[in-house]
Amino acid sequence: MSVTAGLGGLFRQATTTSGEILGLVNEGVIQFKGVPYGAPTGGKRRYRVPERPAPWRRVRECFGYGPICPQVPTSIANQYGRLIQFDMVAAEGGMSEDCLNLNIWTCGLRDGRKRPVIVSIHGGAFSIASGNARIYDGARLAQSGDVVVVTLSHRLASFGYLNLLDLDSASEFPVAANPGLADLVLGLQWVRENIEHFGGDPERVMIWGQSGGGWKVSSLLALPAAKGLFSRAVIQSGSLLRFQERESAAAIAAAFLAALGLTQRNLSKLRTLPWPVLLEAQTKVGAQAFMPFLDGTYILKHAFDPIAPVQSADVPLIVSTTRDDAGLFFNNFALDAVGLMDLLRQQFGDRAAEIQQLYREHASAQTPFLLHARIITDAGFRRFAYMQAERKAQQGVAPVYLYQWNWPSPAYDGVFGAVHAIDVAAGFGNARDAILGGGCEPGRSLSRTLSRVWIAFASDGKPGLVQDVAWEPYTPANRACLLLDVPITLVNDPDHEIRAFWERQPPPVSVLG
Repeated sequence: MSVTAGLGGLFRQATTTSGEILGLVNEGVIQFKGVPYGAPTGGKRRYRVPERPAPWRRVRECFGYGPICPQVPTSIANQYGRLIQFDMVAAEGGMSEDCLNLNIWTCGLRDGRKRPVIVSIHGGAFSIASGNARIYDGARLAQSGDVVVVTLSHRLASFGYLNLLDLDSASEFPVAANPGLADLVLGLQWVRENIEHFGGDPERVMIWGQSGGGWKVSSLLALPAAKGLFSRAVIQSGSLLRFQERESAAAIAAAFLAALGLTQRNLSKLRTLPWPVLLEAQTKVGAQAFMPFLDGTYILKHAFDPIAPVQSADVPLIVSTTRDDAGLFFNNFALDAVGLMDLLRQQFGDRAAEIQQLYREHASAQTPFLLHARIITDAGFRRFAYMQAERKAQQGVAPVYLYQWNWPSPAYDGVFGAVHAIDVAAGFGNARDAILGGGCEPGRSLSRTLSRVWIAFASDGKPGLVQDVAWEPYTPANRACLLLDVPITLVNDPDHEIRAFWERQPPPVSVLG
């Protein structure tokens, strides 16, 4: 039964498999926020496979964001966290274990159109943030390209990746392996079953994630349960190659139980403890310790090691980094040349002098802070991105495209350079964000450009012309890389001396690489 009769054009009602929902219209963009795609995950459902939400009879008002997974917000002393407003994540929807919610932006309902669908999976490692964060606002992207935009939240850290498989097998306490990833699969299943009601095409779904969201997209590309739920993928600054080993995950779970004062004998209390108690224990162990692990049932193989996943070989892929990604980890903006050399000795030992000389020849124009960020980026983020793109290209099935964002953020007087997540705001078309210069012309131009790429890629798996530049797929022969700057250029194997240096170094020890 429609409740919008007589309400004018401010509200629109839509149908889902669980019931009717009511959204708001803003300049032609219909917005539904806090739409449940799964049941609450607390109590008896804690650590279990997610369930579909219970049907509702009355029209559900979806005007504001839903709750997010319990977490500790980014410190207000963290300048980078404040730049992307991750210190405010808990304020946008509140926190609870009823966190399986999504948000939708569309320009049409049941109008016969089949628009491309862009599903954004939030960053924050596997431990913080949500699809409600301001950086993921989908209104401008939906409006500018007539696409359907979806963001979703899911279980994180110990709520989503606690390995109890090796600690208890009692039938009265059954658990799921990696329920945080199972949440994402359920969310994509919801999209497949419902998105036509929102003017979307379930056969043209692009999943897109940055940083931790990129790790999640990398995971979904290798997850058997996710096969067929999307047809294109974008990974920004988050190329995950390997999952955590089961034994390591079990050791982290043991530390978590110890922090709670629990043993295998009273493990069932995990389902009755209030979530704030679990969050306190998680914080003692370290939220970022919890991540997907090779459980042997749900996750069978590493994501992109030693090869790209065969099951998603036919999915076109975009892989990227920003020039100074790793700057998010540091706040030593006054670093000088002497301090930089001290850091390099601490981090790279007897290779420090060689690294200093390499970057003096090829990247010496940056401040010591940004030079250090660039070095750590090249050693990790960029190295993993190249490895992921290389392995995808070696399959020779669907194309992979590589880009590097080089335009520096004007925020905080430019100290962060081409900062981590600057291309998230650009992809959403949110040029108003401080990270893009708060509406400055170069930021607006690059934002228009990248959001158009997303729309084109979601439409047919091809990025199209990028400001008249033909973006060629990456291959092991050409190593083609689009450099997003003013102007935009396509370069084969940029900074090849630096890339080759890091390729010669020992294999990465990080579980993510």
